[in-house]
Amino acid sequence: MTTAEWIDSHCHVFDERMKHGADAALDAARDAGVTGFVVIGTDRETSVQAIELAARRADTWATVGLHPHDAHLGVDTIEDLVTSPRVIAIGECGLDFHYDNSPRDTQRDAFAQQIALAKANDLTLVIHTREAWDDTFDVLDAEGTPSHTVIHCFTGGPEEARKCLDRGAFLSFSGVVTFKNAQPTRDAALLCPADRLIVETDAPYLAPVPHRGRTNEPAFVAVVGQAIADLRGVSAQTLSESSRHATLLAFPRMAS
Repeated sequence: MTTAEWIDSHCHVFDERMKHGADAALDAARDAGVTGFVVIGTDRETSVQAIELAARRADTWATVGLHPHDAHLGVDTIEDLVTSPRVIAIGECGLDFHYDNSPRDTQRDAFAQQIALAKANDLTLVIHTREAWDDTFDVLDAEGTPSHTVIHCFTGGPEEARKCLDRGAFLSFSGVVTFKNAQPTRDAALLCPADRLIVETDAPYLAPVPHRGRTNEPAFVAVVGQAIADLRGVSAQTLSESSRHATLLAFPRMAS
């Protein structure tokens, strides 16, 4: 009997909430059927950590990025890291108007610079957007959406999903799809074409039901995948195969 194999397309394994460390978290996930991981950089320190982890694990790839919370630090703090052979994407980057930890103009500038960085280096762009859909689309349209773009932890509804898909983006769904108040996001997961739908944990954040309230782990991506499979009326095996295929389309450097 075949079993579903998953890729966690977005996880933060260097967070202090990962009590036993990054390698232990990834090893536990492998035991749960997760065979690939994209470890995310949000500033220079975490980007370096992601690169070092990916360099010693064949199942792991790294991104280099400056989160909108840290946009004030300057994109120049990460630019020299993007040419590492295990780096497959720029991000997460984008706009967060919920917390406004960096001024909005600074966020926009850093986002635009990272779009340019992704395009110049033929890397995927991983976008964080919170309470900033219109501005996110404005910056993308002004700068030109990279040919491989992922909307990480998609939390919009069908309208936002269509606007992302119209720009050629992939939608990455997290444990949010299991939350009671997330029907619009479930509706978006229903309309998203299978070859544009990928899954993630965003660990240690947003643990899916029935683990909500706990520290999220990369192992729980199987729970996210099963929830979306049930929603779409397909088997976990079918959803895992289509999401793996979509992940490789979204991050072509994974296959190189």
